[in-house]
Amino acid sequence: MHSMLVHDKRRVNFQTDSAQLVKMVSKPAEWPAFAILLEEVEKYKGMFQEFSLTHIPRTKNTKADKLARSARAQPQDVYYINSIPPASLPGPA
Repeated sequence: MHSMLVHDKRRVNFQTDSAQLVKMVSKPAEWPAFAILLEEVEKYKGMFQEFSLTHIPRTKNTKADKLARSARAQPQDVYYINSIPPASLPGPA
């Protein structure tokens, strides 16, 4: 969501193969364990002119499913890289 806003994309339709994610975003009060994360999603949602999140079953998106399966099959470790350092690490000097 942040990346879309940075690139001034204000009308978006995010699609996911996670039906639970769609439920969490649509009814955040029912997911208190994720309250902090869902509050952040709500904050970002308000910055879009149009926002939607839809569920796309993997069976309906075979290309993305194939890419996801091949990524999981890779023997290398996967590292998350972000331009914003975690709070536990000092920022760039």
